[in-house]
Amino acid sequence: MDSVFRRARKGLCKIFKATAVLAMVASCTETGLSDDPFAPGVDPDGASVNEVTVGNRLMAAGEYELALEAFTRAALQEGMTSEILTSLGTANLGLRRVGQAGPLLRRAVKEDPEWPVAWNNLGVYLMESGEYAEAAQVFRRAYALDDGESDAIRDNLRLALAKMENPANNDTQEQEFELERRGDGEFVLRKIQ
Repeated sequence: MDSVFRRARKGLCKIFKATAVLAMVASCTETGLSDDPFAPGVDPDGASVNEVTVGNRLMAAGEYELALEAFTRAALQEGMTSEILTSLGTANLGLRRVGQAGPLLRRAVKEDPEWPVAWNNLGVYLMESGEYAEAAQVFRRAYALDDGESDAIRDNLRLALAKMENPANNDTQEQEFELERRGDGEFVLRKIQ
């Protein structure tokens, strides 16, 4: 007799579970969810996305080509500001397009000579180009403009000074660096090990 009640209880539990699942499915269709497997379309009245923010996130993810496209769209919307010039130059540097990065970064520091991030990223370009003495001067300026608060700029300055003091380490053999984002568009060079 006891086994009959257990089987009956199990049967009722299955019925209750099935009813609960059906109720959930029914409530989903009543709230407007459709059976359409495709994503919803673009809302033309929706809020615009800040392309500089998108580009910075893509840079942090190492997607330099996509970041370059986002910064280009930002330039079309906002114009060639110092921030956008710096971002475009840094994205090109991430893509190892040193020849394209240099003029953009130099133009950025001319546009806003008081912005330490632009000076720092110009210093990163100069380090990639092997111009350690000029890079050290640029990092000193960035560090002074930042009132010595940025660890990234200090680390870059130390690296440039070390490269200047020990020319034996300046061989181009297998000295690959990568950009590491520290925040607010500021980058530091890290040696790939």
